[in-house]
Amino acid sequence: MNSMKYLRVPESRFHDMKDYSFKPHFLFRNGLRMHYVDEGPKDANPILMLHGNLAWSYLYRHMIRICVSTGNRVIAPDLIGYGKSDKMIRTEDYSYQNQVEWMAALLQSLNLRKIVLFCQDWGALIGLRLAAENEARFAGIIVCNGMLPAGDQKAPAFFKIWKMVASYSPWLPIDRIIDFGCLRRLDKKERWAYRAPFPSSKYKKSVRIFPRLVPLNPQDSAAPANRRAWKALENWKKPFLTVFGSCDPFTRGWNVYLQSRIPGAKGQKHAVLCGGHFLQEDASPELADILNQFVIDIHMSGSHSTRDAR
Repeated sequence: MNSMKYLRVPESRFHDMKDYSFKPHFLFRNGLRMHYVDEGPKDANPILMLHGNLAWSYLYRHMIRICVSTGNRVIAPDLIGYGKSDKMIRTEDYSYQNQVEWMAALLQSLNLRKIVLFCQDWGALIGLRLAAENEARFAGIIVCNGMLPAGDQKAPAFFKIWKMVASYSPWLPIDRIIDFGCLRRLDKKERWAYRAPFPSSKYKKSVRIFPRLVPLNPQDSAAPANRRAWKALENWKKPFLTVFGSCDPFTRGWNVYLQSRIPGAKGQKHAVLCGGHFLQEDASPELADILNQFVIDIHMSGSHSTRDAR
């Protein structure tokens, strides 16, 4: 990993960004720099917000402010290849396992405990692995338009189309694709914010490779690790909540699948909100309210076990 070459987006690309004035923080590992937002009291129990493909921590800008205003600490990283984090030059340097290890390194670096995870899209692929492999650090999970594929679930038709587009289309307009994945229309400044991390096509290697990294059959390299994660999740009794968008063709039905397999989902107030794949753009206040109440319920009930505090 030390030999991986990368691109770093000039900070000037992120000046005067609409609704995003958070202080930057960075984790350095194996010669690469990962950016993350860290807002709110450092002694508060943390909320970890993980974004997915195309997006970055900008997706959570409204939720961050609302959750911090109620006394929470919020940590929102940019995956390597996205946002203010470094972009690797070679497609082959991206891997599912590396992304999981980066997030595990962040948890260890900040010594995070009693984490409430909020994850969407690829944030769920990474976050659910992370929680399954580091169960003692987590107090609860909310999955929003996401899943943990292990090679034994049928991929939606929309995902197959997206995989082809990401792999072969010579034109990949990030902001337009995100706009298409929302019910409301993004304004010019918001669309610029989603374009900003990708000054040219050579910065978009992660966007193109991520759909190919999703384990869709048992022979895929990540499938065994995900199956092991599922064994842990099938014994997950901590609070587990699904909040999905009503108009997301990529993840329709996965909320019910997650609820059926994870014990901690029983009795939770699962929700389907009016919105598309990027539900954070369509329903940030509602999502933040649900998340804040979820955090309150967890810590008032004492549902995290004593081993969470180890």
